[in-house]
Amino acid sequence: MRRAACRTPHTLCLMPYASYRMRCAQSINFVVLCIQRKVIKTAVVILNWNGKGWLEKFMPGVIASLPASAELIVADNASTDGSLELLKEKFGQIRLIEFEVNHGFAGGYNEAFKLIDAEYFVLLNSDVETKPGWVEPLEAFMDAHPEYAACQPKLKWYGHDNLFEYAGASGGYLDKNAYPFCRGRIFSTVEEDKGQYDDVTDVLWATGACLFIRNSDYEAIGGLDEKFFAHMEEIDLCWRLWNTGRKVAVVPQSEAWHVGGGSLPRSSARKTYLNFRNNLLLIYKNYPAKGIAKVLRRRFFLDGIAFVLFLLQRHFGDAGAVCKARRHFRRMKKEFKKSSIESFPPVMYQGNILIDYYLKNKKSYTALKQSNKV
Repeated sequence: MRRAACRTPHTLCLMPYASYRMRCAQSINFVVLCIQRKVIKTAVVILNWNGKGWLEKFMPGVIASLPASAELIVADNASTDGSLELLKEKFGQIRLIEFEVNHGFAGGYNEAFKLIDAEYFVLLNSDVETKPGWVEPLEAFMDAHPEYAACQPKLKWYGHDNLFEYAGASGGYLDKNAYPFCRGRIFSTVEEDKGQYDDVTDVLWATGACLFIRNSDYEAIGGLDEKFFAHMEEIDLCWRLWNTGRKVAVVPQSEAWHVGGGSLPRSSARKTYLNFRNNLLLIYKNYPAKGIAKVLRRRFFLDGIAFVLFLLQRHFGDAGAVCKARRHFRRMKKEFKKSSIESFPPVMYQGNILIDYYLKNKKSYTALKQSNKV
């Protein structure tokens, strides 16, 4: 970002995005023309890649739902579906950042945030519906709790009445094998929202579909890991935050509705590959050092079971994706620093979610909580 500073000590002007022009002088004979933009408290950033249909459907509601403290910005990952033309023709008032290449989810947000000056960032998927009043509870919580780096709203499934949404529900956790689940969603079981998870509470990870995070924490932690490209990078980010002593929460007084699968469909071999590979990478990066070898041995066995199940279901693309993910993990782990962390975050689930779900028939977060392991 180009910066131009006034000579007078009270003013810092940012270019090229200007809200109004002002003149500042160090002396009568020295006048500098400065362009000063309004201060953004919360930058709501949609990272778009070929999501023209979602933008057309949901952006008007997002714009209408924002308070005066928030600004909507769209960063486009080299879309080819007419997204840019739509944004320029129908949403010309929205700030647009155009990339010449697809940086992926992680790289796209990292690059976009370098160009934005705000106290808070919101990573918002293009297939998310928001309604007035969703930003304020998140801002208020973060303003009142400086020890928290990030939070999320309650995430519900768009078009499915009052069900929680798969990607985040009412906050995310990991079990001791690093399998993710949520308050309101365990594996394929999605609960109905009956107010059972309306308390503000600590979670291990906040959904990347609507992630509210401090600019200072995002910068301090190094942002999203671009080597992940997409999927589970928000879990990695939040786990790293916990490992540095920061906290993450869910604030259910804020709600959003997510379609899900807006970039990649739920049944996608590409998504299977990224989820299996990235899950192994986040273990290598964040798991307590003394337990890494043991958990990776368990995961070799468990991933083998997943491979066989995919074959039996005739999902050959997914079966191949599991093998490819493990092969690439062995190669890629050399690019990462192995975790030296000594202990789990206090919100880590100490049980085995596979055993609890499939053998003990614990299909809800409430049932898991009764086991006193969360």
